[in-house]
Amino acid sequence: MWRTNIVLAVGMFLIPLQPHQPAPQQSPPYLTNALSWLADAQFENGGWGAGSHNRQDILDPKAVQTDPATTALSAMALVRAGSTLKKGEYSDNVQRALMFLLGQVEASPEESSNITTLSGTQPQTKLGSNIDVSLCAQFFTRILHSTGKGTTLEKRVTAGLDKCLRKLQRTQNADGSFSGGTWAGVLQSAMANSALELGMAAGGKVDEKALKRSKEYQQGNLDVTSGEVRTDEAAGVSLYALTGTQRATARDARKTEDVMEEGKRSGLVDDDAEPSVSNLMKAGAPKEEAEKLFKAYTQNEIGRKQLEDEQVLAGFGNNGGEEYLSHMMTSESLVITGGNDWAAWSHKMGPRFQKIQNQNGSWSGHHCITSPVFCTAAVVLAMTADRDAELLVAKGK
Repeated sequence: MWRTNIVLAVGMFLIPLQPHQPAPQQSPPYLTNALSWLADAQFENGGWGAGSHNRQDILDPKAVQTDPATTALSAMALVRAGSTLKKGEYSDNVQRALMFLLGQVEASPEESSNITTLSGTQPQTKLGSNIDVSLCAQFFTRILHSTGKGTTLEKRVTAGLDKCLRKLQRTQNADGSFSGGTWAGVLQSAMANSALELGMAAGGKVDEKALKRSKEYQQGNLDVTSGEVRTDEAAGVSLYALTGTQRATARDARKTEDVMEEGKRSGLVDDDAEPSVSNLMKAGAPKEEAEKLFKAYTQNEIGRKQLEDEQVLAGFGNNGGEEYLSHMMTSESLVITGGNDWAAWSHKMGPRFQKIQNQNGSWSGHHCITSPVFCTAAVVLAMTADRDAELLVAKGK
């Protein structure tokens, strides 16, 4: 069982955030094949590429140009599956990816919004022009712990993370979204939200007001009363907006349940009490905090239930990188909130992914982001989310 030392301060209580899911299991053969294919697709310079939006027909992973977004996503997949800078079957791949991304970040001008001069990639065109920054920041948060305390490499990664976080926060719009959004810009904003959240957990320099605005933007895409999903920034696809909201509300949904559990243990609320604003206040949460937690909890529940609808789960109608990225966010959300939902989801999605897996171990997209590298990395991340429980749950400083 995972254990953390993270606590949530509510009223007079310090409530331990105990993960509710079992320890992760060994990767099944179909994921092992995917990891092997993904590692082989890496370029000598340490990067991976998704290719140009103008040439979505090119599926050879070595016939495209490397880009930071796809590199970060691929490296995260290897890390989440068990490799670090010093151990694991793909530690060499992770090391080369880190050097590639550090080079990109360190060479980028401080005032620029992106970490690369490359434009027109599949992730940029379909998600947002600055998607490279948020995915790179997420990778840095996941690799920082294995750089070695006090080492030069730790300082470089910390500086790289903070530079990415500064770029992200400078490109935040007044409504909490992030500039440069394109076809499915809500997904770029969702990735930026995760980057800020994980960056804070890793000790990065994150403005809490920026993170609050980011979460509120994601929450604004799902109406609590009607259950209606706003899709104007999601290419008209409810899956993209819905999973962004689900991911952004996961931590507060988790806190809601933990506050209720502590209230029951302390005898402040009845054992059969359900989450509500009044019950959260009885359990010790101030009114404003109780209202915020209950709204997030309700939206997270709505999202989880709507994803049981096959039509919603299908997204655009067939699988592209956007669908796989959305499934990754649902996986992370369910790991954060805990309980049996992650196990049920992974048992449901595993066979679905196996059924559409390419013979060589990869997955391809059938619209928009067709890149097998991007799609394969996203599937691996979706199906190994339980390996990341400690970081995903961590609240940070």
